[in-house]
Amino acid sequence: MNASKLKTIILAMSATIMAASLMVFPKESFEASMRGLTMWWEVVFPSLLPFFIVSEFLIGFGVVSFLGSLLEPLMRPLFRVPGVGGFVWAMGLASGYPAGAKLTARLRQENKLTVIEAERLVSFTNSSNPLFIFGAIAVGFFHNPALGIVLALSHYLGNICVGLLMRFHGRKREETVQKDKQNKLSLRAALHMLHQERLKDGRPIGKILGDAVQSSVSTLLMIGGFIILFSVLNRLLSLLDITTFLSLFVTIILAFFQIPNELSLPLLSGIFEITLGSQMASQTGAATLFQQVIVTSFILAFSGFSVQAQVASILAETDISFKPFFIARLFHGVFAAIFTVLLWKPLYVNQQILEKGSNAIPVFFQAETYLIFEHSWNLLLTYGPLVTLISLMAYVILTLKKLTY
Repeated sequence: MNASKLKTIILAMSATIMAASLMVFPKESFEASMRGLTMWWEVVFPSLLPFFIVSEFLIGFGVVSFLGSLLEPLMRPLFRVPGVGGFVWAMGLASGYPAGAKLTARLRQENKLTVIEAERLVSFTNSSNPLFIFGAIAVGFFHNPALGIVLALSHYLGNICVGLLMRFHGRKREETVQKDKQNKLSLRAALHMLHQERLKDGRPIGKILGDAVQSSVSTLLMIGGFIILFSVLNRLLSLLDITTFLSLFVTIILAFFQIPNELSLPLLSGIFEITLGSQMASQTGAATLFQQVIVTSFILAFSGFSVQAQVASILAETDISFKPFFIARLFHGVFAAIFTVLLWKPLYVNQQILEKGSNAIPVFFQAETYLIFEHSWNLLLTYGPLVTLISLMAYVILTLKKLTY
């Protein structure tokens, strides 16, 4: 039996088992589905939609090309990607998964990136946004705002390391295809490119807005489907004791790093879905806070199969390979865990001692800073569903209008 037939049999059996499990555990599957839907409805959709729409405007008006020309001297030497990668990186940091993949795919479709450059760029521009790290993880799960700075710095420093590492990806193939591009900074050239890109697009503002809403909502609907699917899948694997069986192998790895086996199940759950894994890690009483944060940091960086499936679906519309992205997630998880170990004492332990022994607290550790993230997170949970509902109504109206004409 060849590999192709074996793959077909495995996929068919997996789909059959999942369908049977849905019929055996209808109540649990429904609850898991509602959990995924709630997360998408309240958090993912309203938090990502503005960034997606704004990014479409910036691309349509030529701002991305303008920034790309200015950032070329920075991005090309460091990460071996064009200057437009700086825009993708910034938007990915601000908005979170999977904005970096969507923007990379869009720029690849417009031939602003080569295949190799796109594979490098997508590997380090997908990250968790600060609001989720500080609001959901640090405050919501751990009830400890001071952990936010450790998790955030570990996450983003790990991402930079991934970018520096992935600059070597495809280097031999690239040298046979293209020469080094000009790295000189020219404001006049950047402004000229801005104007030319706007003229090249040619769409009126109303058309750009309509297309931006439709494209963004369509992508977010796909993302919502993956979130619900993996929420149900994660629950079914738990009910079938598959996660318990797999956690036995994870326990061996954790034992090597002197991490208690009680964290094996949260880690395995986090490999499938970030939110559930992080929540379970924060509730593991047998482990120390230090150990909980290390595992959570790895989970955030690895991003889970749920997010990776979203990225794979977006990249499937282009010729960008998913494999480098997956490898980069493994490296990101390792880097983030290492940075958590290195930053734990100076940024958390020493800070706790400082708070007890002195009133002099560094600015970025003050409670007001964390209250901003907590307040923003609560606002998102309160008004997010309204934003989602209005946006979906606008999407339906625009789609019907387009079909009418």
